[in-house]
Amino acid sequence: MLSEPRSGRLASWGNALLAGLVSPDDAVLAIVGEDAVHRVEGLPGETGPVGLTLALGRLRALGVTGLRVALPAAGHPLGLSGPPEFNKRALEAEEAVVCHGGALGLVPEVYAVGPSGDEHVEVVWHCLEVREAPPADVPSLGEAERELAEALRDATAVLARLDVAASGPVAEAAIDAYRARAERGREVLAPGYPPRAVRVLELAQRVGLLISVAFENGHGGAVSASEMASRAAALRPVERTARRAQVAAYNAFVEERERGR
Repeated sequence: MLSEPRSGRLASWGNALLAGLVSPDDAVLAIVGEDAVHRVEGLPGETGPVGLTLALGRLRALGVTGLRVALPAAGHPLGLSGPPEFNKRALEAEEAVVCHGGALGLVPEVYAVGPSGDEHVEVVWHCLEVREAPPADVPSLGEAERELAEALRDATAVLARLDVAASGPVAEAAIDAYRARAERGREVLAPGYPPRAVRVLELAQRVGLLISVAFENGHGGAVSASEMASRAAALRPVERTARRAQVAAYNAFVEERERGR
């Protein structure tokens, strides 16, 4: 969770495009980010992969009015609604986009292309049928914000007691990189999202960063098996809560529009 998921960028800027708040060029530029190119494969009516601009236009023509995010993990089908084939691919990718207003979903497959030392990233979004049903385990923005604050407080207390909080040069470099991105004023969400969604997503990403650093930075001060187990037990529910909060934030655009009807 060190960076925003590709599904988040696609849903956020795709929603803004579908609502007429940004141009196709601006939306595609934001979705692709630092990748080389994104294509969509398996769209109804298309025989091969197509570019994002055409794909988003085709989804609109098929009746899609919004895009939701799924960030599933083993044992936690967060944001998914089936069928099993789509859920399986989404779980393997650990993310997906589910279309609102059309029974379709998109799962990214990421490729590193080019010679060693000069590689670039290409992404193919596989378009599959989905079940039109409420997404699994997605909280409201208010619930997500409260849960995240509580989980962070509880985990911080446990880690402080065990003296296993993330520390050292790796942690400091990752946190400095996060702060540098924030200070550059990057747009956390596309135009049209409520301010509370931006606030929740920023907190969820910050928490996700700290959890990733903690897991990737060895065992910190945890020297015994029981301490390491306590550390992991403290971090797992916070990571789950942070993922739930991210999904709630990305999906707020669709939820707000639905409530306004």
